[in-house]
Amino acid sequence: MVRLTREPIDYAALTERVRSSQAGAVVLFLGTVREMTAGRRTIALDYEAYPEMAIIKMQQLCDEASTRWPITAAAIEHRLGRLELGEISVALAVSSPHRADAFEAGRFLIDRLKEIVPVWKQENWDDGTTEWVHPDSTMTAKLAMQSPSHEEADGRSETN
Repeated sequence: MVRLTREPIDYAALTERVRSSQAGAVVLFLGTVREMTAGRRTIALDYEAYPEMAIIKMQQLCDEASTRWPITAAAIEHRLGRLELGEISVALAVSSPHRADAFEAGRFLIDRLKEIVPVWKQENWDDGTTEWVHPDSTMTAKLAMQSPSHEEADGRSETN
């Protein structure tokens, strides 16, 4: 269960999608827009993606987590567009019979998501400057902007 959206993330609904009577643990991770980064004040973040590839990579991560840990279910949502301080940019939920597996799988999912999923953020600093942040952001940002449906990532790019 993965999704890109331009709407606020409903983390309670995300959590409910992974809850099960087979799971004794549910772990929820929320990534939020923070004000200070390395001593600089952020006023907002802008997120863009290559939606078709991002959905595929997010689903691959959930599938890989399922092979590495005995998880019951996993779900990831990533927000696109402009986000203000405190808003949720990414949420993931993992359920498992035992908490250690749920925590480990959740940590794996967010760490790998940041490494391989083509979603880029632009830091908007209080001094008026901006900076795109993501590995190989120059090349991948160009790919995202060339994608014919990068503007359509409003929840329709979804898999279960």
